[in-house]
Amino acid sequence: MNRFNLTVQIGKLQLKNPVMPASGAFGHEMQDLIDFNQLGAVVPKSITKYPRGGNETPRVCEVNGGMINSIGIQSKGLTHYLNNIIPAYKDFDTPLIASISADSVDEFAEMSEIIGRTKGVSAIELNISCPNLKDDGQAFGMDANISYELVKKVKSVTDVPIITKLTPNVTSIQEIAKACEEAGSDGLNVANTVLAMAIDIHTRKSKIGNGMGGISGPAIKPIIVRMIYQVRQVCSIPIIGCGGVMNADDAIEMMLAGATAVQVGTASFINPTAMVAILDGIQNYMNKYNISDINELIGKVEIPS
Repeated sequence: MNRFNLTVQIGKLQLKNPVMPASGAFGHEMQDLIDFNQLGAVVPKSITKYPRGGNETPRVCEVNGGMINSIGIQSKGLTHYLNNIIPAYKDFDTPLIASISADSVDEFAEMSEIIGRTKGVSAIELNISCPNLKDDGQAFGMDANISYELVKKVKSVTDVPIITKLTPNVTSIQEIAKACEEAGSDGLNVANTVLAMAIDIHTRKSKIGNGMGGISGPAIKPIIVRMIYQVRQVCSIPIIGCGGVMNADDAIEMMLAGATAVQVGTASFINPTAMVAILDGIQNYMNKYNISDINELIGKVEIPS
């Protein structure tokens, strides 16, 4: 298996392989279950500047083909993150990508500057799917101009690679993706969860305390594959596919659509060792089809003319 080249590149960040966790579906507590050194990167849960309690319960419900969640980015704040979360990964040689969420463009920049100079952080993932408190609660990532301004400002205060996590809840994800690339983003995460709702027909109440939430899991994979392909057509920077990767076939499908790497979320709730199994499956696929370099797969889907 070692004869395969699994190394991929996102900006100046080199990953030993393309498999990593999705933020919110991973924590250092999982080190008893999987070897973090086997992963391409580790991505702890998104952090906010100040502590916050998250959304009303229930926050998660199962639906056909996945689950809906509305956690609300529960966080212990930036200070706790710097003092406790980042140091928890210091003994692993796998890059740590810090996922951050903020209430304003300036706050994104402030947090990025602090985290970017923190030892142990290899890259920053900007979760621009969160509401902008200065714009009537509309997500940053729903507006190309705001997305451009946000990424541009962050890039002016830090030299670490920036990965912008896009929201799928837009009319044209290509427009937002192009704006982020033009602003200097080193990579794009396609994408966050798809806005969804589930109702208990017996109680007539929403199954999520917040009313609506984001659906993840296999049900959204075809949507994400389509979005990866669309973004690949207009952007040249690396894409991280996120949404519905349950096995190696799903990961390879996203790479053929144009993803350089993939993130695994819901699958890890079902099987905590899913990422390792996915990585093994990718190598088996490469062996079967005599592929020596994982990069040979990226964007190689054939569309009938």
